[in-house]
Amino acid sequence: MPPVEAYCVTPSQRTAQITYAVRDVLLVAEETKKNGKEMLYLNIGDPNIFDFDIPPHLIAVAHEAMLAHKNGYAPSQGVPQALDAIRREAQRKGIRNVQDVFTAYGASEAIELCLTALADPGDSILLPSPGYPLYSALNSKLNIESRFYRMDEQKNWQPDVEDIAAKLDARSKAIVIINPNNPTGALYGREVLEKILELARKKKIVVFSDEIYDKILFDGNKHVATASLADDIPIVTFGGLSKCYLAPGWRVGWAVISGPQKATKDYVAAIQKMTRSRLSINHPIQYAIPAALDGDQSHIEAMNRKLQARRDITTKYLNQIPGISCVKPLGAFYAFPKIAVAMPDKIFVENLIRDTGVVVVHGSGFGELAGAGHFRLVFLPGEAVLQKAYQLIEGFMKKQPTN
Repeated sequence: MPPVEAYCVTPSQRTAQITYAVRDVLLVAEETKKNGKEMLYLNIGDPNIFDFDIPPHLIAVAHEAMLAHKNGYAPSQGVPQALDAIRREAQRKGIRNVQDVFTAYGASEAIELCLTALADPGDSILLPSPGYPLYSALNSKLNIESRFYRMDEQKNWQPDVEDIAAKLDARSKAIVIINPNNPTGALYGREVLEKILELARKKKIVVFSDEIYDKILFDGNKHVATASLADDIPIVTFGGLSKCYLAPGWRVGWAVISGPQKATKDYVAAIQKMTRSRLSINHPIQYAIPAALDGDQSHIEAMNRKLQARRDITTKYLNQIPGISCVKPLGAFYAFPKIAVAMPDKIFVENLIRDTGVVVVHGSGFGELAGAGHFRLVFLPGEAVLQKAYQLIEGFMKKQPTN
């Protein structure tokens, strides 16, 4: 048999620009762990790794559905009981003119379906910087331009509406809002939301409102659903069970499309084509959606009380470290400290991990425009773990050359 000529499988060009900083730092962490260093993971927003559990009544309902043989394919849009509960939740949030609702494998899949159904290669989507990197990764995959708008650290990380306006053009298809924000923990005010909606109204484009953290709030603050402020604009609101209901591994999310029926009809039909093509999401777990949204909410108050105490420790301690400043988060479970060091933030984070075992994520991984010179940390761990991590960060900062 003649020798087989050596060959190499060339990956697609679309993968070249795909990065996901939250997971990418684990490569450095695994290398450090092999060297025997104790690791403190403050990089991934998974409540179940720490002392937060799925509410028992959700588990009970999902288990009952499995025993009741709800284990085959579900309807492609979602089971009727789940869709009805999502519509009720939208109504409670003040969202009117709902045209369609569907379930997805987490809010992540809902976002991908809605992006794919909306934009063609060469179109642009406006994304917050800093912002959740999934959006830019999906845009790279779909050959859509990511056009980043600035979040203003001096105004508690509120969106810079003037920057959004300056970056809209004829190829812009949507403005993405993440509220509460990942990675900053910012909570957007009604006024800034109304200004963004006015831009969308003038340009006749869609608004994507990612509200996956809408019930994780501190200091008595209230969340305003973007779509509750306008029923004449096509708005897609994303939610799910992963954060507020502490079930990230269940991969259950959804989208609510609201706005004028005439304006959204073709878009809704395109999304429905895509949900049919993927058959369905997890069948029995969907029965937990009504139990979550309509049922006992007592875990939310307990969760927020615990997280607010950890938020307070985080901002108090970090703001006492020379070379670090941190805006107080008002929602979600992330902080986004600024660092005054004479090195790129990615190098800073890699050195921090190797030196201390504290795993955080470089801020530029959430967008260079406003993220560079920062890092993101998760304050889900218990107070003792957080204090130990911050002491290690303080010791590390004392050894760094500053700007």
